Formats: sequence, C-alpha cells, structure tokens
Amino acid sequence: MSTRVAPLRIGPFSLLWRPRTALVCAMLSGVGAALAVILLGTGTLAFTPAEVADALFGRAENPMAQRVIWGLRLPRVVIATCVGAALGMAGAIFQSISRNALGSPDIIGFTTGAATGAIVQIILFGADPLAVALAAALSCMATAALIFLLALKGRVTGGYRLVLMGIGVGATLTGVNTMLLVASDLDRSISAQIWLAGSLSARSWSHAVPAALSLALIAPVALLYSRRLALLEMGDDAASQLGVAVEHSRLAMVMTAVGLTAMATAAAGPIAFIALAGPQLVRHLCRSPAVPLLPGAAMGAVLLLAADLISQRFPSGLNLPIGLTTGLLGGLYLLWRLVRNERV
Repeated sequence: MSTRVAPLRIGPFSLLWRPRTALVCAMLSGVGAALAVILLGTGTLAFTPAEVADALFGRAENPMAQRVIWGLRLPRVVIATCVGAALGMAGAIFQSISRNALGSPDIIGFTTGAATGAIVQIILFGADPLAVALAAALSCMATAALIFLLALKGRVTGGYRLVLMGIGVGATLTGVNTMLLVASDLDRSISAQIWLAGSLSARSWSHAVPAALSLALIAPVALLYSRRLALLEMGDDAASQLGVAVEHSRLAMVMTAVGLTAMATAAAGPIAFIALAGPQLVRHLCRSPAVPLLPGAAMGAVLLLAADLISQRFPSGLNLPIGLTTGLLGGLYLLWRLVRNERV
C-alpha cells in the first residue's frame, strides 16, 4: 500500500488521512485487544478467551471469574493500555521536537525527575500510593521546566541542546536519587526501590480511572497541535513562514508530552523503552512523514501489554516488575539499532 494521502469529507468538514497509517492503527488495535484478552485470562486462576468474554459482558457462570476479571485484572490492563499509549505519544512528540531518535522522556531525564519526587515522598513522608503518584507527577513537571529553561538559547529551544541538557539533568538527578536511597533507613529504601522498578501490580479502579481520564484530556491537545508539529520538523524558519508560532507551539507540545509522561509515571512508576521504541517502530510501519501520534500511542499500548504478558509468563516462574522487563527489552532494542546503524 502506498503512502498517499486521501481526502475524507463528512458534510461541510474534510480532513486528510493516510490509508496505510489507518491500517497500521487498526492492526495494532487488534493486536492490543488480543493481548488484553490473554492477560485477563492469565494468572493463578486461568480463564479461556470465551470465559473472559462472558465475564466482560456479565454472562459468566462462575462468580469468581467475574470478580477476578473485573476487580483485579481489568484495572491492570486498563492502566497498561493508558500508560503505554501515553508514553508512545509522548515519545513521538519529544523525538519530533528534538529531531533526535533518542528524544524520549526516560533518556532526556523527565522520568528520573519523577523518580526523585517519589523517592523524597517515600523517604521523608511515607509510601502512601496517592501521595507518591502526586509527588512523581509534580517532580516530573518541575524537571521538565528546568530542562526546558536550560535548553533555551536566544528564545529558541529544541534539537540536540534539549536532549543534551536533559541527559545532564537526568545524570545529576540519578546521583541525587542514589544519595537519598543510601541515606534513608532500610525499610523506606526498599519501598523506594520497589517503586523504581515500575509495576502494574496491586492496581485497582482507583488507579485506572484517573489514568484513563488524564489520557482522554491530554491526548486531544496533542492531536490538535499535530499539524504544527509536523511543520516544525521542516525547521523553525520554514514553519514560521507558514504561519506557525514556533516557540508557542513547541512549548505547548512540550507541556503536553510532559503531562502524558507525568501521568504514566505516576500510574506505573518509571517505565523504560516504550517511549523510545514505539514511535520509531511505527514510523517504519507507516512510512509516513507525519508525526506518528496515534500510531505511536497504539504501538506503545501494544508494547506495554506484551511486556506485561512476558513478565507474568517469564520462563523461570518469576513475576518480574514491568519496568525491569521493558528495561531488558529496551536495552536489546537499542543495541540492535546501534548495530544496524552504519553511521554510528
């Protein structure tokens, strides 16, 4: 299928869409739905896809299946989907703004900043889940503001300067985090280490609903600015000549991506790899010059659901934290990309 752009008209409204991109999104949605059904049936009590479907539609003959799937496993799947989609979309935005394939929140330092806030909360005030999530989100936003200000030069930011400043701030905060862990007592240090591993365990609807609402509120803003983001990839001068308020648009997209990252980190802890790999993979699949916001979100959700399935069915019988699984996969993916890239 070609990468042509087709017009779609609905009454007085019209928009341009790419058939290949739409097909990729549809395929990823199907894969994500299949993974979700498998995850809902995975656990100590295993259920077939038919039993999962019956439980979801309230037709389960076994009351236990209804309670387990709706009360325990569905919130986890919802959070994995929302967190993966948020990270995939945030990664696409950061890679576009920085014009760098390494421009993802976990490499730039935003996730490390969120970890700093969570560690401070756990060590100094206790490990209340809601308070830790709020501290992580606020710290992520504060770190993003600091990186953005440091990267600002002549009222212009973005590009390699944003990535390099983010890496520097992230490295500094990593040292701060280590010092905090070493200086704290053993119990609170262990609690912080558990949070830093990233996890979808012990999640309920009280975690899933805020994550879903946050994604529903922030994602439309990113889509609204998607065309301006594509024009910014042509360069600031070209975008300005086409009527784009360059710094205003860039700041709005950075804030949007930071909001997505903060929501994801608050819901599941630091999750590596998804924001880095998701947008890159869908760019190869879509073969489109457009910024892959929706495809990136779909790929991010699929990757995190797949990683959750791997972590629960790890051959050794260990139920690995999702952050460790994505970290292992991300390291292998990054090495593969570096080996294939002849310019490195």
